[in-house]
Amino acid sequence: MPDVHVFSIPMRTRFRGIAVREGMLLRGRAGWGEFSPFLEYDATVAEPWLRAAVEAAAGDWPDPVRDRVPVNVTVPAVDPGAAHAIVRAGGCTTAKVKVAEPGQTTSDDEARLEAVRDALGPSGAIRVDANGAWDVDTAIRVTSLLDRAAGGLEYVEQPCATVEELALVRRRVNVPVAADESIRRAEDPYRVRDLEAADIAVLKVQPLGGVRACLRIAEDIGLPVVVSSALETSVGIAAGVALAAALPDLPYACGLATVQLLTDDVVREPLLPSDGWLPVVRPEVDDARLAALAAGEERTAHWTARLAAIRQDQ
Repeated sequence: MPDVHVFSIPMRTRFRGIAVREGMLLRGRAGWGEFSPFLEYDATVAEPWLRAAVEAAAGDWPDPVRDRVPVNVTVPAVDPGAAHAIVRAGGCTTAKVKVAEPGQTTSDDEARLEAVRDALGPSGAIRVDANGAWDVDTAIRVTSLLDRAAGGLEYVEQPCATVEELALVRRRVNVPVAADESIRRAEDPYRVRDLEAADIAVLKVQPLGGVRACLRIAEDIGLPVVVSSALETSVGIAAGVALAAALPDLPYACGLATVQLLTDDVVREPLLPSDGWLPVVRPEVDDARLAALAAGEERTAHWTARLAAIRQDQ
């Protein structure tokens, strides 16, 4: 079997504008690592993703301090009926709900949140993710509406695009603010800390260069951490689980139950939640699934060129 494998897996529901998830698996002495930067990312943005894959393939992860991690179910920007069904099937007591989808309205988001609350019950936690779609005034107004529709929000993730905007929103809403893109896409991830722009740091292993790199950020940024996925296969999710398992404190459920969004997986036993938890394990890649999910020649050539472009710059 080659040491590089390109996969292509359809999504159950379009998510983040993606209908098919593509990426590469790289094999090293400890097994496979995942390299799956989104297609629009150039070589500079994608380079940390490769470092994370190399770290995983080498088995260079810290020792865990827990043997399982709590996770949330992820609800795409679907209609209320579908949202209700996803939460009921997800088996989690926390739900992360996508909002501010292009072409949809605040009323659509409110209806989705009402359905999620009904599915979770009064004791469940609901968080929303706007992916930086709002300006400051919109974020302040809509966060209040969504907080009411949800029967209380745990937090709002990345309501605006810039750190400066996050800082303004945080001072004018009663819902905690989480920073995602303002950390993983920023030249200086610590501006979120320095400007007191967020209550929570969302860390993703691939975009930030690996488990150990994320641990350093978590220690230095001084905020509670939510570990989240980048829509990976179970190979990539295992790296997120390794980070969550190594953090000294883990006060929030992690956004790592996203294998549920894929129609298939490359491992024998996918990392799927049981009663809202994921085990701290490294799943075994299945040769038959690798073959079945192999990308075609054109897509394999595309990913091979992406990998070569990054390695050339290193």
